[in-house]
Amino acid sequence: MKRIRMPLGRGLYFLCAFLIALIALLPLRLALDWFTLDEQGLSARKAEGSVWLGRLTEARFGDAPLGDLGARLSPIQLLVGRARVDLEGTDESAPPMKGAFGVSRNTIGIDDMTAAIPVAAVFAPLPVDTLDLSDVSVRFKDGQCDHAEGRVRATVAGDIAGINLGQGLGGNARCDGGALLLPLQGQSGMERLAIKLFEDGRYEFDLAVRTADPALGPKLLLSGFRQTQDGYVFSLQGRF
Repeated sequence: MKRIRMPLGRGLYFLCAFLIALIALLPLRLALDWFTLDEQGLSARKAEGSVWLGRLTEARFGDAPLGDLGARLSPIQLLVGRARVDLEGTDESAPPMKGAFGVSRNTIGIDDMTAAIPVAAVFAPLPVDTLDLSDVSVRFKDGQCDHAEGRVRATVAGDIAGINLGQGLGGNARCDGGALLLPLQGQSGMERLAIKLFEDGRYEFDLAVRTADPALGPKLLLSGFRQTQDGYVFSLQGRF
């Protein structure tokens, strides 16, 4: 029987065409599983479309809801061994969101993220309602915070033991002791909120309040604060 041999050049052409078609039609859900983004905290009720033009319905980061997002994989980042998924909010009734979530062999992080993330369910019982991110980039390398920048603002719904924090608290993200630190301060300078986020999803939350009003001390103690050299401090630990 005579064998039919395909010229090497044409064989490589068809092989490349097949691989390109396979990648172009790769479902977004499969890509999220491959890159283990769900294990890193990013999940959704439903993922539709291809990896190049997809949609995440009711996306979440841990327990924080992100709404419906458009999602697409960056081909340029793949060339350097990093999977970066660009995200953009598609729900007009929700606050705008734009940025990226990326992973590689030993790094994980977000790039140029601008978003309003509802965190009331995460930080209860304190009434911290939203974390507003402005061009925030964070990278964890081998489990340690390696780089962090950008502006963060915490919006507080209501007051805490009679102290009105309606103006919010703000500060710049940075790395501290292997964790991402958000050192936020109120306008008066008497209220400080330090949020530490770790690569595995754990967080540590310390709200410190200084007051010259002796009537506020007992109210703060009844609200779960403890008296320290830094004023009255409320501490909370948990996981996103």
